[in-house]
Amino acid sequence: MSFDLTLEQRAFRDMMRQFVDDRIAPHAAKYDRDQTYPWESFAACRELELPALGIPEAYGGAGADMVTQAIMAEELARGCASTSVTMLISKLGMLPVMNFGSEDLKRNYLPKIAAGSIQASYCLSEADAGSDVASMRCRADRDGEDYILNGSKYWITNAGVSDTYTVFATTNPGAGSRGISAFLVEKDWGVTFGEHEDKMGLRASPTSEVIFNNVRVPSTHRIGAEGDGFKIAMHTLDRSRPTIGAQAVGIAQAAIDYAAGYMKQRHAFGKPISELQGLRFMLADMAIRTEASRALVYRACSAIDQGDPEGTLTYLGAAAKSFASDTAMSVTTDAVQLLGGYGFTKEFPVERFMRDAKITQIYEGTNQVQRVVISKHLLK
Repeated sequence: MSFDLTLEQRAFRDMMRQFVDDRIAPHAAKYDRDQTYPWESFAACRELELPALGIPEAYGGAGADMVTQAIMAEELARGCASTSVTMLISKLGMLPVMNFGSEDLKRNYLPKIAAGSIQASYCLSEADAGSDVASMRCRADRDGEDYILNGSKYWITNAGVSDTYTVFATTNPGAGSRGISAFLVEKDWGVTFGEHEDKMGLRASPTSEVIFNNVRVPSTHRIGAEGDGFKIAMHTLDRSRPTIGAQAVGIAQAAIDYAAGYMKQRHAFGKPISELQGLRFMLADMAIRTEASRALVYRACSAIDQGDPEGTLTYLGAAAKSFASDTAMSVTTDAVQLLGGYGFTKEFPVERFMRDAKITQIYEGTNQVQRVVISKHLLK
């Protein structure tokens, strides 16, 4: 399976790097410090038509391949991980619509997502149903031609900012995972939100509880058939996890770039610390793991682009996400170490890289869950 970059992908990567350096990275520290949504960065991404990248051409999007989308996620995360999330979350929220939704849902919502005029969120996790999705308590009860939605979802990215929420709720409480259904819910139908979480990292990306109290959802906004929700959720995460790996790669690359520059400027024992072999080896190991992560992410994305011909996408997506995020955590930790005391202060960005890296090991399935998925594939 080939995942070499094409000339067009290389050109896109080079353009994205310059764009991020000029328009995104300069604002990252401020948005992180103030814990405010990166509207200026989002507007810059809209100018470049990045929200359209993952939306099919038939619905106003660019229809870009997954490797190109991974390049976008990586380069944005290299400058600002929170801004990277703003571009990824609407695609995650709309993947169920793209792959399982009615034609009306696609035509009503996808063009607006592509234009960046609305945003979407993905509502799967609950307070006691994160990794154990089948134990969710959020309910959707039939009422004539509608459903009445009650319950809440936790740790929802872009909560309050997004205009639509793809919600998974049980329509048959006694059926476990086979009783879950998916719905597209508009914010102004009565959706409310908890306080924004005060997070360790991704502080410019809002996260909070999303609450449904007798929210009426037309049956036209059910995605797929009743009982298909768990299948839709897992199908979606298989196709989204590689871009979380790409985000992790971008954070790791930012840490490598900054640490390398610092090492050439910082002097100790009468010479730049870049001449100390022990530190050079640390930097080399950081780069080796990051390059391997990038290759694994591209391979998983390539499997999506080719329609998963070998039936290994679930395995590859889990491997890419877990390896890249573990790498990002390790690499950013090493970057802090290379800067010494300076790395532990907010005056330098590596501590932000380290904080941002941590969530990539947790969201869209913890890395422990990814290892369950990987081992299940190997032992089937």
